[in-house]
Amino acid sequence: MIRPALLAVSHGTADVDGARAIAGLVERVARALPDVAVHGAFVDVQQPDAASALADIDGPVVIVPLLLSSGFHVHHDLHGVAAARTDAVVADPMGPDPLLADVLATRLDGLDRDGAPVILAVAGSRDERSVPDAEGMASLLRERIDRPVELAYLAARRPDLPTALEGTPDAVVATYLLARGYFFDLAARLSGEHALTPPLLDDLLDDDGIPSALVDLVIGRYLAADSPLS
Repeated sequence: MIRPALLAVSHGTADVDGARAIAGLVERVARALPDVAVHGAFVDVQQPDAASALADIDGPVVIVPLLLSSGFHVHHDLHGVAAARTDAVVADPMGPDPLLADVLATRLDGLDRDGAPVILAVAGSRDERSVPDAEGMASLLRERIDRPVELAYLAARRPDLPTALEGTPDAVVATYLLARGYFFDLAARLSGEHALTPPLLDDLLDDDGIPSALVDLVIGRYLAADSPLS
């Protein structure tokens, strides 16, 4: 039996390095699933868009959001395009998940600031469904590193990052973003002199730029959503 295709859908970015890192993740997933047709698409900025990519795939499809929380893009955009087909399902977004906490912990280790409190910098969304996911990720990271972790938003919600840093002047900033792009650049500006981790995907790093944990996470989301189609 032919297994459902995997359509990995990220937000999209105009940042060349960020786009390359996300493409690298999709490529790594494809290599790890040689019996699955793996495709990439986007909800904004880049092409193909999710609807066009889905239309080009024959047979059952699992749409895996390369997005870190629930929100408008997952519930409106992706579930919207999947609703027109009986052979398409949408997997859970990537976060929150302990594997993401592992990657964040590795990024923090690279700063060599043991014991410093952490501000988890999240993009932010006006969609209320994103809030429990962000809070859940902060909780998972807190458990993983056994250090104080506070949540801050780069847009749409409070506290914003400058406010959080003002209240914790010795903090380091853990970037809870998939790859380089607008929000990473914003986080870098707002962090000022505070140490800032690279994003979860960053192939500019010498080691572990595309962590195996993220490949495993995407595959896990695919397999969990695959069974209704099999």
